[in-house]
Amino acid sequence: MKKYVLLIVIVLSQFMFSQFESKLRSNQGALQGGFGLTWIDDKPFYTVRIAPEVAFGKIGVGLDLKLDFGADGSLRKENFNETSDYLSVIRYLRYGQKNEPLYVRVGALDYATLGNGSIMYLYNNSPSFDARKIGLEFDIDFINLGFESVYSNFGERGIFGLRGYVYPMKFTSIGKVPIIGSLEIGATFASDFNEYAGVTSARINPTTNQIEKIADEGSVNVFGFDIGLPLVSTSLVDWKLYFDYAKIVDFGSGTSVGTMLNLNGLGLVNLTAKLERRFNSGKYLPSYFNSMYEIERFNFDNSSNSTSSKIRTLSSIQDNVGNGFFGELLVSVLGGIKILGSYQRLDKYPESGILHIGTDIVPEKMPYILRAGYDKINIRDEKDLFTLDDRSYLFVEAGYKPYSFLIVSLVYNWTFTPVRDNNDNIVSFEPQKRIEPRVSFYYPLQF
Repeated sequence: MKKYVLLIVIVLSQFMFSQFESKLRSNQGALQGGFGLTWIDDKPFYTVRIAPEVAFGKIGVGLDLKLDFGADGSLRKENFNETSDYLSVIRYLRYGQKNEPLYVRVGALDYATLGNGSIMYLYNNSPSFDARKIGLEFDIDFINLGFESVYSNFGERGIFGLRGYVYPMKFTSIGKVPIIGSLEIGATFASDFNEYAGVTSARINPTTNQIEKIADEGSVNVFGFDIGLPLVSTSLVDWKLYFDYAKIVDFGSGTSVGTMLNLNGLGLVNLTAKLERRFNSGKYLPSYFNSMYEIERFNFDNSSNSTSSKIRTLSSIQDNVGNGFFGELLVSVLGGIKILGSYQRLDKYPESGILHIGTDIVPEKMPYILRAGYDKINIRDEKDLFTLDDRSYLFVEAGYKPYSFLIVSLVYNWTFTPVRDNNDNIVSFEPQKRIEPRVSFYYPLQF
């Protein structure tokens, strides 16, 4: 009898948040959660998750409590083995929404971008379920000038990014002139202060059995500036041209020329398209802080005593890396179907492909749902696009709604789990597979 009670309590599974995270209106809320059976690296765990959200005025709070129990009833160690795990129960606290005059968010940073994304693009501070972090986004728009900022992790030294921008013509009589009056100039600085950010070589100290740095470049610092010029700005169409320059201190630099088009189909079909041409020197990577950066930063293989790191990859790039293209497309249909895709490749660097795909298909009057997110870095060729390995992150949920408040679904995650040293410090990540049959509930609240 106890086993059946445990099974009933445990089948309320999680709702997976993404860049399409729900935006509650003022004085609304949602009680959501679920239970299910999760296979983590082919080992079964009973999973319980409760994730309520509430919004009062511009203030929003989202909680995320996730518990995995083994067959013997014991709690999985990785759920709560460091302080950040307890803090991450608060998924976010926020004031306002992105692109509003004042926006503050503390918690998980799913896809943070600064400016046009030449330095930081779709950065994710928690790509691992077992190493979730608490970060900060803080933006203020003073109409004629403003800034946007990111800090990745309050638990340890991490990434800090700041972009300031100004509309200089707004301070003159030209400010009311179409096009040129809306000229935007921005400057960005981003730095990773993590102790492993600049490590290119390490080894195991035979005396202490701890990782010992052999070569360390120190913190990674990137600065840049950008210029944007809107060509059309109406309620239906926004179209602008922009130019970006970025420099990785002590390494290379790059520029990009691009265009962005927003089409507002009055809620029926909205479209955002972005295309840019990138011009790069040697020892430079555009969008250095990307969705997989936390995985790429530093990895030490204890079995082979070898080191891989993003700064090491950067150091190895020769002058003939070549230029490249970047494109992004977001389509929204009736607010219930959203598809986002972006892709980057450099002309002469065979492992430069970076792909991001996200979908959120939850039609309001249909009982089916499909949510998916996929990131792949260092893509060699087309055959390498959809192979799952240590360069991939995947989330897929397909389900059916027998009732408006109930979802029965199957979830597949290809994610990462941290590898720790004897002092419980994360020294690398390994791929982790999760398969979860779920029964989820979603109950809206009105205050």
